[in-house]
Amino acid sequence: MMKLPIQALRLALAAGAAGLLTACASGPSPNISLIPAETAEQTSKEGLFVQAVKWEHKKPGCEGDCPTVKLDSVVFPGIARLTALVDHALALMTGIGNSQPPVYATVAEYEDYFWKTAAPRDSTLLAAKTRYRNKHLTVVELNTWQYFTGAAHGISATQFLNWDNGSGKVLSLANVLEPGKQDAYVAALKAAHGLWLAKNADARQDPESYNRIWPFQASTNFAFTDQGLLVKYDSYQIAPYSSGQPELLIPYGDLQGILRPEFMPA
Repeated sequence: MMKLPIQALRLALAAGAAGLLTACASGPSPNISLIPAETAEQTSKEGLFVQAVKWEHKKPGCEGDCPTVKLDSVVFPGIARLTALVDHALALMTGIGNSQPPVYATVAEYEDYFWKTAAPRDSTLLAAKTRYRNKHLTVVELNTWQYFTGAAHGISATQFLNWDNGSGKVLSLANVLEPGKQDAYVAALKAAHGLWLAKNADARQDPESYNRIWPFQASTNFAFTDQGLLVKYDSYQIAPYSSGQPELLIPYGDLQGILRPEFMPA
């Protein structure tokens, strides 16, 4: 079985999110900062109430080596739309199919499909956690890990959902950048990538070869933090598998005039 290309997965996720969020309200006032000046990394007292949900299932009726599905996720009591979006996004991120969009839209539907198609040692982990919270924004980090029988190692994928608590919608990069500032954002991200390379022992050993094999790639997979925008990559995007899922931080100071005022710290 083949995985959908990550860009196709993210387009599918965006389309699915749009379908779930058609009743969203308008965005915040540009005069109100959604990033508190001084907070902890996760201001849970002011953020949305969140609960964990965790289980592990193996193929019904199977004995010996059996396919398994593990869920380590979150739900948002009272905010059914966000809970449904997390579930929907995790299902889409499995990306199983013949380079076509998945035939399932929820974790439950994925599980039913998985039992019908999985080899004896196939395994899937679906995980979600709140990476950052304040009274205005909720950032959910989604991760999937899949092992296919006979493979050398599993395949992982990551995606952030930046949720505006007030309007009840997911914020895309286009929603948070000033008009016409896409190139400036990419330049700031490339600068952050350069700092990351400077701390990477493998890159320092042979910079020319490393940059040729693992060139910089722009990404829209961003998350708000107290320090700036965090951009996270899948394995193999800008580094070898042994590097995991690299994270690049663009400080807010480097985003002045690039981010809309309401997304700069108070």
